[in-house]
Amino acid sequence: MTSYNAIPTTSTTLRASWLARPTGVAATVLVTLFVWLLGRLAGADYLLDDPAQPVVISAGATAVVTLVVALLGWGALALLERVTRHAARIWTGLAVLVLILSMFPIFFVVATPATMAALYAVHLAVAVLIPALRPDRR
Repeated sequence: MTSYNAIPTTSTTLRASWLARPTGVAATVLVTLFVWLLGRLAGADYLLDDPAQPVVISAGATAVVTLVVALLGWGALALLERVTRHAARIWTGLAVLVLILSMFPIFFVVATPATMAALYAVHLAVAVLIPALRPDRR
Protein backbone atom coordinates (compact mmCIF):
# COMPACT_ATOMS: atom_id res chain seq x y z
CA MET A 1 0.00 0.00 0.00
CA THR A 2 1.37 3.38 -0.98
CA SER A 3 1.42 6.15 1.58
CA TYR A 4 0.87 9.69 0.42
CA ASN A 5 1.88 12.75 2.38
CA ALA A 6 -0.69 14.92 0.69
CA ILE A 7 -1.92 17.86 2.66
CA PRO A 8 -5.69 18.02 2.64
CA THR A 9 -7.00 21.19 1.11
CA THR A 10 -10.14 22.73 2.40
CA SER A 11 -11.66 26.04 1.46
CA THR A 12 -10.27 27.48 4.72
CA THR A 13 -6.74 26.26 3.92
CA LEU A 14 -6.93 27.60 0.37
CA ARG A 15 -8.30 30.92 1.58
CA ALA A 16 -5.57 31.20 4.21
CA SER A 17 -2.82 30.44 1.69
CA TRP A 18 -4.36 32.80 -0.86
CA LEU A 19 -4.35 35.64 1.67
CA ALA A 20 -0.92 34.94 3.15
CA ARG A 21 1.20 36.61 0.49
CA PRO A 22 -0.90 39.76 -0.02
CA THR A 23 -1.00 40.10 3.77
CA GLY A 24 2.79 39.68 3.85
CA VAL A 25 3.21 42.42 1.24
CA ALA A 26 0.90 44.76 3.16
CA ALA A 27 2.66 43.98 6.45
CA THR A 28 6.03 44.73 4.87
CA VAL A 29 4.83 48.13 3.67
CA LEU A 30 3.35 48.94 7.09
CA VAL A 31 6.45 47.84 9.01
CA THR A 32 8.68 49.85 6.67
CA LEU A 33 6.52 52.96 7.13
CA PHE A 34 6.57 52.47 10.89
CA VAL A 35 10.38 52.26 10.87
CA TRP A 36 10.51 55.33 8.59
CA LEU A 37 8.36 57.22 11.11
CA LEU A 38 10.55 56.10 14.02
CA GLY A 39 13.55 57.42 12.12
CA ARG A 40 11.80 60.74 11.59
CA LEU A 41 10.94 60.96 15.28
CA ALA A 42 14.57 60.14 16.14
CA GLY A 43 15.79 63.09 14.08
CA ALA A 44 16.33 61.77 10.57
CA ASP A 45 15.46 64.38 7.96
CA TYR A 46 15.74 61.87 5.07
CA LEU A 47 17.53 64.52 3.02
CA LEU A 48 20.12 63.20 0.57
CA ASP A 49 22.31 66.22 -0.12
CA ASP A 50 23.23 65.55 -3.73
CA PRO A 51 25.13 68.53 -5.21
CA ALA A 52 23.11 68.34 -8.42
CA GLN A 53 19.72 68.12 -6.74
CA PRO A 54 18.93 67.38 -3.09
CA VAL A 55 16.40 64.60 -2.59
CA VAL A 56 14.03 64.08 0.33
CA ILE A 57 12.86 60.51 0.84
CA SER A 58 9.22 60.87 1.84
CA ALA A 59 6.96 58.35 3.53
CA GLY A 60 5.00 58.06 0.29
CA ALA A 61 8.10 57.27 -1.75
CA THR A 62 9.14 54.74 0.88
CA ALA A 63 5.74 53.04 0.70
CA VAL A 64 5.70 52.94 -3.11
CA VAL A 65 9.25 51.57 -3.43
CA THR A 66 8.57 48.99 -0.71
CA LEU A 67 5.37 47.91 -2.47
CA VAL A 68 7.12 47.59 -5.84
CA VAL A 69 10.00 45.59 -4.33
CA ALA A 70 7.57 43.34 -2.43
CA LEU A 71 5.52 42.67 -5.56
CA LEU A 72 8.66 41.92 -7.57
CA GLY A 73 9.77 39.53 -4.83
CA TRP A 74 6.39 37.81 -4.88
CA GLY A 75 6.54 37.53 -8.66
CA ALA A 76 10.06 36.07 -8.55
CA LEU A 77 8.97 33.51 -5.96
CA ALA A 78 5.90 32.56 -8.01
CA LEU A 79 8.06 32.09 -11.09
CA LEU A 80 10.58 29.97 -9.19
CA GLU A 81 7.76 27.83 -7.77
CA ARG A 82 6.73 27.00 -11.33
CA VAL A 83 10.18 26.01 -12.53
CA THR A 84 11.93 24.34 -9.59
CA ARG A 85 11.30 22.22 -6.54
CA HIS A 86 13.80 24.33 -4.59
CA ALA A 87 11.99 27.63 -5.03
CA ALA A 88 11.90 28.53 -1.32
CA ARG A 89 15.60 27.95 -0.83
CA ILE A 90 16.63 29.77 -4.02
CA TRP A 91 14.26 32.67 -3.37
CA THR A 92 15.44 33.08 0.21
CA GLY A 93 19.06 33.24 -0.94
CA LEU A 94 18.20 35.78 -3.63
CA ALA A 95 16.14 37.86 -1.21
CA VAL A 96 18.96 37.98 1.33
CA LEU A 97 21.44 38.90 -1.41
CA VAL A 98 19.19 41.72 -2.67
CA LEU A 99 18.78 42.98 0.91
CA ILE A 100 22.55 43.05 1.44
CA LEU A 101 23.18 44.73 -1.91
CA SER A 102 20.52 47.36 -1.15
CA MET A 103 22.60 48.52 1.83
CA PHE A 104 25.71 49.49 -0.18
CA PRO A 105 24.38 52.68 -1.82
CA ILE A 106 23.72 54.14 1.63
CA PHE A 107 27.49 54.27 2.16
CA PHE A 108 27.77 56.71 -0.73
CA VAL A 109 25.01 59.21 0.06
CA VAL A 110 25.70 62.55 1.64
CA ALA A 111 23.32 62.68 4.58
CA THR A 112 23.26 63.19 8.31
CA PRO A 113 24.23 60.23 10.49
CA ALA A 114 20.62 60.04 11.71
CA THR A 115 19.34 59.80 8.14
CA MET A 116 21.89 57.16 7.22
CA ALA A 117 21.01 55.09 10.29
CA ALA A 118 17.31 55.47 9.53
CA LEU A 119 17.85 54.38 5.92
CA TYR A 120 19.66 51.25 7.10
CA ALA A 121 16.77 50.52 9.47
CA VAL A 122 14.20 51.03 6.70
CA HIS A 123 16.11 48.67 4.41
CA LEU A 124 16.31 46.07 7.17
CA ALA A 125 12.57 46.45 7.78
CA VAL A 126 11.93 45.21 4.25
CA ALA A 127 13.43 41.90 5.41
CA VAL A 128 10.01 41.21 6.95
CA LEU A 129 9.09 40.19 3.41
CA ILE A 130 11.38 37.17 3.46
CA PRO A 131 9.45 35.07 5.98
CA ALA A 132 6.15 36.67 4.94
CA LEU A 133 6.33 35.40 1.36
CA ARG A 134 8.16 32.14 1.89
CA PRO A 135 6.02 29.06 1.47
CA ASP A 136 5.50 27.20 4.70
CA ARG A 137 7.51 24.09 5.25
CA ARG A 138 5.18 21.35 6.33
